[in-house]
Amino acid sequence: MITTVKTHPYTDQKMGTAGLRRKSKVVMQENYIENFMQSIFNVISNLQDKVFLLGGDGRFYNDIAIQKIIKMAAANGVKKLIIGQNGFISTPAGSNIILQNKLNGGFILSASHNPGGINGDFGIKYSNETGGQIPAQLSDKIYQQTISISEYKICLGPDVDLSQLGTQEYCGMSIEVIDPVKDYVELMQKIFDFAAIKKMFANGFTMRFDAMNAVTGPYAVAIFEDLLGAAKGSVVNAVPKPDFGGLHPDPNLVYAKDLVDFMFSDQATDFGAANDGDGDRNMILGKSFFVTPNDSLAILTDNFNLIPYYKDGIYGVAKSAATSTAVARVAKAHNIGYYEVPTGWKYFVNLMDSKRITFCGEESFGTGSSHIREKDGIWAVLFWLNILAATGKTVEEITVEHWKKYGRSYYIRFDFEGVDTAVADKLMADLESKLPSLSGKTFGDFIVSDAAPFIYHDPVDGSSTKNGLIIRFTDGSRIVYRLSGTGSSGATIRVYLERFCAKDILQNPLDMVSPLAHIALDVAEIPERTGKHQADVVT
Repeated sequence: MITTVKTHPYTDQKMGTAGLRRKSKVVMQENYIENFMQSIFNVISNLQDKVFLLGGDGRFYNDIAIQKIIKMAAANGVKKLIIGQNGFISTPAGSNIILQNKLNGGFILSASHNPGGINGDFGIKYSNETGGQIPAQLSDKIYQQTISISEYKICLGPDVDLSQLGTQEYCGMSIEVIDPVKDYVELMQKIFDFAAIKKMFANGFTMRFDAMNAVTGPYAVAIFEDLLGAAKGSVVNAVPKPDFGGLHPDPNLVYAKDLVDFMFSDQATDFGAANDGDGDRNMILGKSFFVTPNDSLAILTDNFNLIPYYKDGIYGVAKSAATSTAVARVAKAHNIGYYEVPTGWKYFVNLMDSKRITFCGEESFGTGSSHIREKDGIWAVLFWLNILAATGKTVEEITVEHWKKYGRSYYIRFDFEGVDTAVADKLMADLESKLPSLSGKTFGDFIVSDAAPFIYHDPVDGSSTKNGLIIRFTDGSRIVYRLSGTGSSGATIRVYLERFCAKDILQNPLDMVSPLAHIALDVAEIPERTGKHQADVVT
């Protein structure tokens, strides 16, 4: 039943910061999935001893790709696959299963927050034994395989029935189909005070959670409605769909507009939240109030003592370089470890494993802790609910009190999408060469204190990584430029604007960062080089 199939290489299978992401129609090309998976199997040794997790967010082509991977894993001698029922599993839940069961890794089929459908995006995340992203050295080895591959192995058996829980044999390999929700729910119950949150709901507290027709719908219903007692229907868009019902499953002010409009209306609930396609990102809202991911990370860190799981203290906190400095002020106040890393969740893993940090987060709506090795959307939502239950305050009250205590980092991100890759690379290279000349330069009320590439030196493995360019000003404001690694085509230039104010904390964020925006576009010559005079996405 096992056969070897001749193939030819594809040259575009280099993984980005979170695995391989491509347009669905690209992935549907002959042998595209097969080439990529065989390249992974070629790099992994002793497959006969290995157990992997397999599942995905249910997006278009997941079902077909999962069957291909099952057949190839069997043909390559993998000992066992653990698969989410019907092929479903969220990224956080998958990370937990890998970590707690000491698996050898896993394959999560998702393009995260990118849209789905035949005209959308598809992705594969390859996680290592920690349940986190694999290191760059390993992804480089896999890429070298993809550009030289000439054949792959596959079992020619029928498709596997993934609808029923239990264990079965397939082409000499063991397959265990599991409930993808059960273990994750049990983990959340160990971390948070479910009794206090349930009491808050019983006393009339209301929420709306938008699952965006993505994978966390079943998780959210089980936790918020069934266990915690939120009113039935509190979870909207709860059924995962291959095209996410036409939604772009990115929980931000642009793509979660229905939730935002609702939370800023007269019908708003006390609390609002959303997750992305695979459940690792989150957005937090109060009545007519939005909490930036930067502030959310800082607020969660400042209130760790309210959560049972962290009552004995936390090691420290880390953020991506592009994320605002809000959490740095909290870390200093609590005298805990603080780290700034490149964009990419894998950079947090060494810090977690070496017990340098407990919490971490990125401005792109990702927050997490060392309970797993991925960002975790529902964990962040439960953390906020636990704070609300413990304090009796509103989302706005908690946030404004935080600003009064620590000052406020006004923060906006501009995304210039679909830029020709060569144009984007040249823009960044020319900007980097210009940075030394900016030091001490005055732009209106802003004086540059220093300007340089961001270079991270990992304290655990000694590696160094350059990721983005930063212009810092004497008043604590910053401009950060970087190219995104999460798109499926072209390049996205991201410009992050941060303006710090110690006292003036209740102004409009866009108005406050507008002067920085003009500086950022002029210095990098973005309109002249890209033809874009406005950002495609502002968050």
